[in-house]
Amino acid sequence: MAFEWDGIGQPHFDRVVEVLVHRLYSETAEVRAVNGRGGDGGRDIDVVQGGRLRIYQLKYFPDGLQGRGRRPSIKKSFKRAMEHDPYEWVLVVPCTLTPGERAFVLGLAEGRDVKVTVMDRTVLDDRLAAHIDIERSLSRTTGDGGLLEYAKIMNREQDILACGTADLSTRVQALGRVVDDLDPNWTVDFAREGDNVIQTLRAKHPRAQEVSPITMSIAGTAMDADLAAAVTRSLGFGVAEPVELPPDVVERLTVSGPDWIAQTFTNTTVSWKPISRVSGADTAVSVAFLGEDGSVQASYAGRLKARGAGSLETSIEVDLPGALLRVLRPFDESAPAKLAYQFDLAGLGPAEALKVLRLRRRLLLGGGFRVMIDGQLAGAGWCLPESGTADDLRRWAQLQLFLEDLEVVQRHCEQDFPIPADMSMTDRIALRMARLLIEGRCVASPFSRELTSTLTWIDDANTRELLSGRPQSLRVTSSEYGVTIAGHLLNLGSVCIFHTEVTVDDGPAVVESLRSGRVSEATLVLRPARGEHYRMFLTDSPDDGMPLSPCPLGLDGFPDPR
Repeated sequence: MAFEWDGIGQPHFDRVVEVLVHRLYSETAEVRAVNGRGGDGGRDIDVVQGGRLRIYQLKYFPDGLQGRGRRPSIKKSFKRAMEHDPYEWVLVVPCTLTPGERAFVLGLAEGRDVKVTVMDRTVLDDRLAAHIDIERSLSRTTGDGGLLEYAKIMNREQDILACGTADLSTRVQALGRVVDDLDPNWTVDFAREGDNVIQTLRAKHPRAQEVSPITMSIAGTAMDADLAAAVTRSLGFGVAEPVELPPDVVERLTVSGPDWIAQTFTNTTVSWKPISRVSGADTAVSVAFLGEDGSVQASYAGRLKARGAGSLETSIEVDLPGALLRVLRPFDESAPAKLAYQFDLAGLGPAEALKVLRLRRRLLLGGGFRVMIDGQLAGAGWCLPESGTADDLRRWAQLQLFLEDLEVVQRHCEQDFPIPADMSMTDRIALRMARLLIEGRCVASPFSRELTSTLTWIDDANTRELLSGRPQSLRVTSSEYGVTIAGHLLNLGSVCIFHTEVTVDDGPAVVESLRSGRVSEATLVLRPARGEHYRMFLTDSPDDGMPLSPCPLGLDGFPDPR
């Protein structure tokens, strides 16, 4: 089936060409029909591609340019089009030009800095062959519009599937072609689930909504706060998130647009997911936080996830490791921007999680920020209100300290694993101690209030002094010291355990038992004086010459051991 150009008439010819031009440049340029399809100033269709303008001039001359007034009409249109300084001027006619006619059109460019092109019948047929759905959908208005062919396809749907599922695929594909021919700008994808037939409206090109608008209006009852907020984000800001309105909210849904889709529904569920207009998904994005003087205090790198626009504002969504930021930018530049965020530390290592946590803290503190997309400013002069209480900031500071401890210990032990989902207070204390030991600090261990040792009797001054009950200095070196975090044994190296005042439980009684020969050896329990704890430090830590005083652990809600 092909267009009968001689008989379709000017209005239908203009419609076909407009749809074709939209399709040709749907991904690369902005297409505008000037003054409807009647043209204005020598222009019927403008194609703006970057800084270049291409003008299409439509002339319905099905029998060529020999008719009276046709060449002057073309000259006049060309001259008026040149007032707009186009890069290219394209004459579109539904006939095949003779060599002389073609030479006349191309000769219009003589002495001018413009490219002149002819789109005649041959070129039109060739271009439409690559977009056969345009021809089928717009041919439905002429003759029988292929309805006999469609009827045959529909009749086959009632036949048995003689060839099984292979025949089913063939018939579904044939029905799909019928649906594709409904409209040059829109089509419907469909599927069957049980007794339900699901229809999904799909644009054939990015400008379908501009060329052939389809609108929905909903009348219903009030929504709850959460649902109303979701609708505002989706329709107001163009945020790509699913929204579902249940039947108790939707009393009536009216769809307006081409005849084949226009209808009214009642007692129905309405759900949608807007398609974000992202031309550069995964593009580099930088979110910077600014000081009062506009200087950058901190910046975080991410990737562009989505950009959207709604009736109220535009939106930018940025992916960072473990976080999603959503900036809602008002059309009114004087109005404040809004920033929403989600965090998930699951599966991250401590270094990546620290970045997320520091970003979270920046958001709590508020202040100015800006967004750069691929090095270009997407918005600045925005200010966040301070939203974190003193308790919030203290909790986040403690979580940041935990991640810093884990990062230092992992790096020292050359072991990488994600941050644990849960951690006991015992493991948390052990991790904090490990980090301080690695950094050359001396710590008092809350787990070491006594040491147990087996003594074989040697009657000398050192042994008698140890068991005398008077405080003694004790130092013990272990070749390996490790902590277990989330099932991972982390070996810190050689550690020295010591205290300057240690006594043995029941020392004089132990001496008496050993001297009398009643026992050959004894178990000693050695405790630091005054209920204190043993101190420890890593033996390979550099000596800074400072006294070995215990460093505070600094854990919220946990008193430091003495």
